[in-house]
Amino acid sequence: MITVVGTGTGAPVGADVADVLAGAELVVGGRRHLDAVALPGAAERVVLGPLAPALERIAGYVAKERRVVVLASGDPGFFGIVRALAERFGPDALDVRPGVSSVAAAFARAGLPWDDAVVVSAHGRDLRTAVNVCRARPKVAVLTGPGAGPAELGAALARTGARVLVVASALGSAGERVERVTPTEATARDWGADVSVVLCLDESRALGPVRTVAGPPAGPAGWALPEEAFAHRDSMITKFEVRALALARLGPRAGDLVWDVGAGSGSVAVECARLGAAVTAVEQTRDGVERIRANAVAHGVDLHVVHGAAPTVLSDLADPDAVFVGGGGRELPAIVTACARRARRTVVVAMAALDRVPAARDALTGAGFDCDGVLLQSSRLAPLPGDVSRLGAVNPVFLLWGVRPPARTDIEGVAQ
Repeated sequence: MITVVGTGTGAPVGADVADVLAGAELVVGGRRHLDAVALPGAAERVVLGPLAPALERIAGYVAKERRVVVLASGDPGFFGIVRALAERFGPDALDVRPGVSSVAAAFARAGLPWDDAVVVSAHGRDLRTAVNVCRARPKVAVLTGPGAGPAELGAALARTGARVLVVASALGSAGERVERVTPTEATARDWGADVSVVLCLDESRALGPVRTVAGPPAGPAGWALPEEAFAHRDSMITKFEVRALALARLGPRAGDLVWDVGAGSGSVAVECARLGAAVTAVEQTRDGVERIRANAVAHGVDLHVVHGAAPTVLSDLADPDAVFVGGGGRELPAIVTACARRARRTVVVAMAALDRVPAARDALTGAGFDCDGVLLQSSRLAPLPGDVSRLGAVNPVFLLWGVRPPARTDIEGVAQ
């Protein structure tokens, strides 16, 4: 049996933990966990570093039915070592005794409920996912790590919206600190190695409605909203039939960053944000920018709106996962080329002028994308006198999309 003990947020180890340790033959944990307890004289001590060697050592003891204790921080079943142990030895081999997680403690110190929070780990992972979740959601807890701490998170968030960072360090210890800072202030600090967790908050929405299901809000009940759901100018808006297919090809989701270039009313941007993605909407007209912001407020989503002309303005933006190009005129080939060079997954282009299709396709294939497209023609029901209906044609639109193929690997699995 492997007993996994969560030691809370740095609080002294209790008598129950001491009892567990009394019969242990192998004790595994971080150096600070091991230094905080009295180990049995005959017990072997393994300081956690790389996980694989520790798992191998544990396996040797388990095979001989010898007792193992693993010490961990907080709740070891929450982004913790329980996953690796259960995968290797099976859940039935574990006796898990959780402590208070750093996330729960940080929200408690902030005086906030967290059943509606999104929790994302940046420990040993790409920080961009955490950044995009923080941009898209009003209440996020980020588990930090080397190179992915408050300074790096603040630098990525400083230009993209109103957020406050609550940095919780050394929780539960005599040196505990909980500090509220702006992203810009966080960037200028050396936070050291004691940061436990960072809360990223839109304080105006930190107290959301009562929840039935914990975690991030459920996705929208529908998408491809009618044009009437958005403020727009002279019907200059991506029609819902086009939006439906564009959204299917973009695949926006939590952790993604989507660009909406030539956003117009921002209908595509808003719908991507409703589906959980972080979104940057690029629009060159001032009235368009204000219209996009108004539509974002009306639908309760966060958008980063950039006033400027593509492709020039794109150079200052973070790399996107997916891009929708809904405008561009004569600059369209250059815009598609710039987007294709930066997009990690896909680029979708909507065009009313078929003359521009070949150049846009060449731009996508020239960037190495697999390319496909469809001409969308639809007719909507429209009323006629006498309580009858007719079909009214909507202007056709060509939708072109490019998908970045997966990286080739050689026979040993090394990316080429």
